[in-house]
Amino acid sequence: MNKQFATVGSSTYQRIKHDIIFGELIPGAKLKLEALKQRYSASSSTLRETLNRLASEGFVEAPEQRGFFVTPVSREDLIEITELRVLLECHALEQSIKNGDTDWEGNLVAAHHKLHLMEQRMLAGDHSEKEMWKRYDWEFHLAMIEACNSKNLLSLHTTLYDKYLRYQMLVLTYRGEDAVVEHKAMFDAALARDASKAKQLLEEHIRNGLAHTLAAMKAESE
Repeated sequence: MNKQFATVGSSTYQRIKHDIIFGELIPGAKLKLEALKQRYSASSSTLRETLNRLASEGFVEAPEQRGFFVTPVSREDLIEITELRVLLECHALEQSIKNGDTDWEGNLVAAHHKLHLMEQRMLAGDHSEKEMWKRYDWEFHLAMIEACNSKNLLSLHTTLYDKYLRYQMLVLTYRGEDAVVEHKAMFDAALARDASKAKQLLEEHIRNGLAHTLAAMKAESE
């Protein structure tokens, strides 16, 4: 593949995926090639390849002979994504705590520090950088499991996390102090190498996020 094409294709993929996750392209919307060509300055062939890739990951649907659509959202889909995230992330965390070295500890400390500073801003009422906040949240969760020594697991987890994040961004409301306390407890348990406690806290954290998101979705639909 031509290197320039690969670069353009990768950039287009990242931009469209970002816009789906962060709600710029709304669930169920038809993805018309002409409009996308204008929006992303990409060729039809690049867009088709990108949309097929996103379809394989579950962010786009491509019904036969009907074009491309942003994958719709549903309560059932969010619950399924959450259950899979619990399964994968808790297993990865256990392996990461078992295998993690001092570099892993250092990366985890740095990731939690950045997240905690952003959370303090959010608690103070500054919600101007929600996207950066979610980026730091992602980096913290990744830092906890990065030493699991499984590229396949980390790849699957990234896709699941992005799907979970899409639901959060659609109805984004901050859980506040509860989430801050949960992150700190998980961080402390991981550094203490208490895998059992860390896994329990992580599962509770993910399920609390699910309950919060479901409640927000219900409120928006009423």
